[in-house]
Amino acid sequence: MVPAEFTQKLQALSKNITSIIHGKDDIVELCLVALLARGHVLLEDVPGVGKTTLALTIANSIHCSFQRIQFTSDMLPSDILGVTIFDQTRKEFEFRQGPIFANVVLADEINRTTPKTQSALLEAMNVGQVSIDRHVYPLPRPFIVLATQNPVEFHGTFPLPKSQMDRFLLRLHIGYPQRAHEVQVLREQHMTALDNSVKAVLTEDEVIAMQDFAMRIRVDDDLLEYIVRIAEATRNSRQFEIGVSTRGAIALRRCAQALAAVRGRDFVTPDDIKALAVPVLAHRVQIARTFETAGFSHHEDESAIRNILGEVAVPV
Repeated sequence: MVPAEFTQKLQALSKNITSIIHGKDDIVELCLVALLARGHVLLEDVPGVGKTTLALTIANSIHCSFQRIQFTSDMLPSDILGVTIFDQTRKEFEFRQGPIFANVVLADEINRTTPKTQSALLEAMNVGQVSIDRHVYPLPRPFIVLATQNPVEFHGTFPLPKSQMDRFLLRLHIGYPQRAHEVQVLREQHMTALDNSVKAVLTEDEVIAMQDFAMRIRVDDDLLEYIVRIAEATRNSRQFEIGVSTRGAIALRRCAQALAAVRGRDFVTPDDIKALAVPVLAHRVQIARTFETAGFSHHEDESAIRNILGEVAVPV
């Protein structure tokens, strides 16, 4: 059974975020899933739909450190990770931490920087530490990266390869708001200035404790097998050149545990897995070229994952 204290804290965090992000409760829920599952989120959408506002609101809702990195084509890995300098006073080398050393990091327009800099960021995301000059520096806990990119504008961009996309736990699309919610946004002007009334409702230690609880949510063996069968179906399907890896299957299990906790259960159901398959798996697969022009939607990988879900038998 989910403790009442856990539910109350989660509801407070959700209420804080939805007070700014109107009409996107499903996206907010998935961001909470990523936070509890100790994963990172790629917010992929056109400019001006609230990607940055969402990231800032999540950061402001937790009493922790926050850094925003605006990626550009001339950015170097040291601009993110930090640099070792020689202290003339103490006559020794000193490491100056970069903006990656924060609990919540907003990586704005991650596809605007070079592959070398992208790799430096994504390596830190993957292992939770930074290695410079033979020294290892652990990143703070909790640690979550919320990266944004515009999937339409390709001029001056460096698309992330699949091997690096795989480092993101979830890929989300915010989408345009409904008319009533957009009117409310215009009235409150949250898209141009984040409301100062957003206060932190959780501490670092509380987030870590909630993450630990989410990872103890029960997943029955038949559901683990269901996840593996979904992954195997992508590997054996003619729709894909690259199927879901074991890392992707682990990510789906972790997210299912977190979603169950968010929804007030201490056990995972098949519906949790089905609800998360697209945001967790779609960015990890590669559509076969013969299917790229076969009438799929703009997000061919998402359509293909939905097809797979329809083919794999759901455990009773």
